[in-house]
Amino acid sequence: MTVLTDRPPAPAATARRADRDPRALVNRFLGYAVLIFFGLVFLYPFVIQIGNSFKTEPDAAANPLSPVPDPLSLAGFERIFAGTSFPLWLGNSLLVTVLVTLARVFFDSLAGYALARLRFRGRAGLFAAIIAVMAVPGVVLLIPKFLVLNQLGLYDSYAGLVVPLLADAAGVFIMKQFFESIPVSVEEAARIDGAGTFRTFWSVVLPMAKPALITLTILSFQSSWNEFPHSLVAVQDPSLFTLPRGLADLVSGSLGKGTQYPLKLGAALLATIPVAVLFVIFQRYFVRGANEGADKG
Repeated sequence: MTVLTDRPPAPAATARRADRDPRALVNRFLGYAVLIFFGLVFLYPFVIQIGNSFKTEPDAAANPLSPVPDPLSLAGFERIFAGTSFPLWLGNSLLVTVLVTLARVFFDSLAGYALARLRFRGRAGLFAAIIAVMAVPGVVLLIPKFLVLNQLGLYDSYAGLVVPLLADAAGVFIMKQFFESIPVSVEEAARIDGAGTFRTFWSVVLPMAKPALITLTILSFQSSWNEFPHSLVAVQDPSLFTLPRGLADLVSGSLGKGTQYPLKLGAALLATIPVAVLFVIFQRYFVRGANEGADKG
């Protein structure tokens, strides 16, 4: 005797039926069409930047919105390296960005671990102050930054470019939240083996925070590489200009009259490449870190 029971359809069968449903196909097509449209809208300015970088000056002035150079020219890039201080700005940016990124990863990790694991008086108030700093617009702190740098004798120096950026509130918050998702039992086993607080942090907990560290590295590199307001109040000597400050100087017309689109957009394109390459290389780790953080949260 056969007993008939109602069983829910298998997920694969449901997916196949959904693929054959005309309404589902139309909705999917419309969804992809909208995504492609907005993707092209966001990419078009970047395409215009690339196209104008390889144009001649008259062609760029006459057809600034055309992505196709006619004729193709490298004169803009030749002027960037021969007629500007771009190599100096690039070296300054590399130095500042590497120092700031390494320092932020280290200090933000230490502060995040302390707030997540150590129990001390004023811990809650300190964390609240960090959250409050994140809510303050950066432009509000420009004048206080200038006054502090000037009083400490750090104005117009490499130290003035680097020291105020060695740690940031957002990085501390990211690391604290990730460290709180790590089981305490892992650290207890290390302490039973005789490891101190810093040894436990450095040898046990920090290697487990690889996704958060990669995320923090990408964010720190990007923010310090593109940092303009701080360099505006920290240095005045042209030999200390970083790429954002130097590009702002170019855009303001420091090289004379004319639009000079190939020169300006070519320099901006070269400044964009390091961040784009870093993100492409570590994109999968960045996405994986975000997903793991969401799962653990």
